[in-house]
Amino acid sequence: MIEYFFSQYKDYPTLDIVLEIVAVIFGLFSVWYAKKDNILVFPTGLVSTFIYVYLLWKWTLWGDMMINGYYFIMSIYGWYHWTRKKGDAVEFPISVISNHEKKIAIIIFIFTVTFVVSVYHYFGKFTTWFAYVDSFVTGIFFIGMWLMAKRKIENWIFWIIGDVISIPLYFAKGFTFTSFQYIIFTIVAIYGYLEWKKTLDNSSKLELPKL
Repeated sequence: MIEYFFSQYKDYPTLDIVLEIVAVIFGLFSVWYAKKDNILVFPTGLVSTFIYVYLLWKWTLWGDMMINGYYFIMSIYGWYHWTRKKGDAVEFPISVISNHEKKIAIIIFIFTVTFVVSVYHYFGKFTTWFAYVDSFVTGIFFIGMWLMAKRKIENWIFWIIGDVISIPLYFAKGFTFTSFQYIIFTIVAIYGYLEWKKTLDNSSKLELPKL
């Protein structure tokens, strides 16, 4: 069983294995903090994504690398966005996506997939089913990260879809630790959605006018 899951690591440099494990750990912390609506989601996410950008660049996984590079940038934006306040109140609490933001999400998806496909073709890497799935998942995750930075509850739906697809994808690519990470990501994302929904429902009740 161990040989089946981890045999691909026998030729990997020790440093790369250690870095992947560290990135996984910080990634798990980041998703946990996101579930708790805690701003530490962003600094922990920055560490994880920075490491993954380096590793994925070495592994020539361009779509995955761009996902993590985008996460890194959006984590900085989200960190700033979440700290904004009006007096003592958070300026941008958990909310539902608007019709205008839905249109932007569609544009982000189309642009992202088109860009990733172009990059794969440019480097001559659009030769396996990995590239097709990777392009689709990249678009899904780009929307998810954008919505999380804006504190929209729908971000969890996109994370769940992308995480479920990524479990077999990363295992097939030979990155078992990362594949296991996405199993945990999926579970935490489901609970994250439920927890954010509870918070959103409670805040809606507080805003109802008293009779």
